[in-house]
Amino acid sequence: MPDPAGVARLTLRNITKQYPGCLANDSIDLTIAPAEIHALLGENGAGKSTLMKIIYGLVKPDRGELLWDGKPVTIRDPAHARKLGIGMVFQHFSLFDTLTVTENIALALGDEAGALDTLAERIRTVSSRYGMAIEPDREVHTLSVGERQRVEIVRCLVQDIKLLILDEPTSVLTPQEVETLFVTLRRLAAEGCAILFISHKLHEVKALCHNATVLRAGRVSGECDPTAVDTTHMARLMVGEDTPVSTTYPKALGTEAVLEVEGLSLHSPDPFGVHLNDISLTVHAGEIVGIAGVAGNGQAELLACLSGEQRIRQGETLSLCKVDVGDLRPDQRRALGLAFVPEERLGRGAVPAMSLSENALLTGYLHGPVKHGMVAWHKVAAFADEIISRYKVKTPGRQARADSLSGGNLQKFIIGREILQQPRVLIAAHPTWGVDIGAATAIHNALIELRDSGVGILVISEDIDELFEISDRIGAICDGRLSPVIPTPQSSIEALGRMMAGDFSAAGGDA
Repeated sequence: MPDPAGVARLTLRNITKQYPGCLANDSIDLTIAPAEIHALLGENGAGKSTLMKIIYGLVKPDRGELLWDGKPVTIRDPAHARKLGIGMVFQHFSLFDTLTVTENIALALGDEAGALDTLAERIRTVSSRYGMAIEPDREVHTLSVGERQRVEIVRCLVQDIKLLILDEPTSVLTPQEVETLFVTLRRLAAEGCAILFISHKLHEVKALCHNATVLRAGRVSGECDPTAVDTTHMARLMVGEDTPVSTTYPKALGTEAVLEVEGLSLHSPDPFGVHLNDISLTVHAGEIVGIAGVAGNGQAELLACLSGEQRIRQGETLSLCKVDVGDLRPDQRRALGLAFVPEERLGRGAVPAMSLSENALLTGYLHGPVKHGMVAWHKVAAFADEIISRYKVKTPGRQARADSLSGGNLQKFIIGREILQQPRVLIAAHPTWGVDIGAATAIHNALIELRDSGVGILVISEDIDELFEISDRIGAICDGRLSPVIPTPQSSIEALGRMMAGDFSAAGGDA
């Protein structure tokens, strides 16, 4: 535990940052002591990212003061932050696939790197010391996602690290990898390093962190000791008293098969892609099937085959409501009742520069707004308004650009757009990735309601807690192979983690 009587490692006083039309940080105070693991919580758009960028020197505050080891400091840029001893691991990794671990870390350190052979030895020593052993000469494209995260953390540890900032560090890890990471973080803290831990997973915050600061709408809405309060208390500090934060959903039994895959194999043309190997899967009407997996294990390739972006070969079965769709285009599959929520919100789920009305038309054109090649814009407007109203999308209106919405609100719009087309099968990739607890609960409620109306739903996600909460049957994908899919009550977090690592015996039988 940190010593509360000592000098704080980092103190923020009255930090304020204004963007056009948005007060991102409003008079924020925050104190982190040496050896403290401090959580920073908040909804999407609460101001967490801006605050982290200020600490790391990427953004300059409009006013306020930073104290480092008790002394005022102006952090000029990330290089200056690193010299002070501040390291940051971003949610999205910034590694070059064709370079080695050593070369990637050398690029990040710049002039501080020194000779490559000397740096490689430092990497071996530091990574082994903290239980994150990694081979410096391996090229990044050969590493698992968990190993890539180790590279990002080791990049910080080869410096004289005094404060480590971690942004959603467990979102791409198996449960076993999370435990390994926590062992490393606790050891770092015991040696005096302060850690700022950003996460939406409140049970992890409760298990790891000494203190928590909660942001809401750019201001500090509360502070707490995570070990002394329950996760519901922390969630209420994040979203207020009026927003539902959790629900227990009963499990359901499906009826007739509406999506059937048998013997699907695919040789990925991408040199860094994953080959699919003899995948078989059935989704029934009135059930949610959840597929877990660490990113980069064939999820993207499987989704491309299901959506129609990738056609499949003769001899492999892919049927939708008993119709063979393996050679059909995405629009033809949609006409048969398929709805699809892609992993990437901006760019695939929605066009950033287009209005919400125009984005509603992108996949909704098959259901009334277009006749004889002409768009009935009043119908498009009514459809967009219905999505916004029913799914409580926070936006100035249907003419707002897609990229003006927060991640959670855009995700609610995309999911609402697909659900309101009354599909027979919905495929959703990472439906609540990166969204706050209030938006996640709203999305889960919408999926359960759709399931209960008789729709078959396939959810592919890296969030194990989400899958256990909403899935009726569950499995895992690893290195292009799919485990048996079993009733969720027959599985466990530990067993699913083993399945995600390729140990399919943990499923306990055949689907």
